[in-house]
Amino acid sequence: MKKLLITGFEPFGGEKINPSWEAVKLLPDKIGDFELNKIEIPVVFGKAAKTVIKKAEEIKPDAIICVGQAGGRTGVTPEMVAINLRFASITDNEGNQPKDVPCVPDGENALFSTLPVRKMAEAVSAKGTPCSVSYSAGTYVCNDLIYHVLHHYKGMETKSCFIHVPFIPEQTNDKPSLPLETIAKALEIAIEAI
Repeated sequence: MKKLLITGFEPFGGEKINPSWEAVKLLPDKIGDFELNKIEIPVVFGKAAKTVIKKAEEIKPDAIICVGQAGGRTGVTPEMVAINLRFASITDNEGNQPKDVPCVPDGENALFSTLPVRKMAEAVSAKGTPCSVSYSAGTYVCNDLIYHVLHHYKGMETKSCFIHVPFIPEQTNDKPSLPLETIAKALEIAIEAI
């Protein structure tokens, strides 16, 4: 069996729940050729990436998928690219609020996902869940995390990507959302498509 490290975030920004971690928890322990290792990570610049890379160094996964919440999006959105920029409109969970600083000093301006995000998005869409490739992981902790992971594993065997998920209905009355089970199923289909 191949190993997949899949991560979801703790709640942030005053929320009591984060659908990224809730959906990851619902996933089976095996999907396709992959045995899953699931971890919840902090919404903290730098610390999220350190937590993921430390776990990855322990288990030596073939692939890493990081999942995060993008409230306001209408569907599941695998990210094509991470940019070398931190700009926080709100503080992270330790009170950090970087403005226009690089994720990695002297790092490349952008790094592309090394998992087949377009194929993953098409597979999820084909099963009826709104899903499309996104070209901006933002400038908050989600982007910071995947930029660090892609930078760390550049040129190595371990492949990685980031997937944003929308709110679940329990979080909002007026913004787009998807049921938690739908999000979890979308992640499962995306993993099968790798």
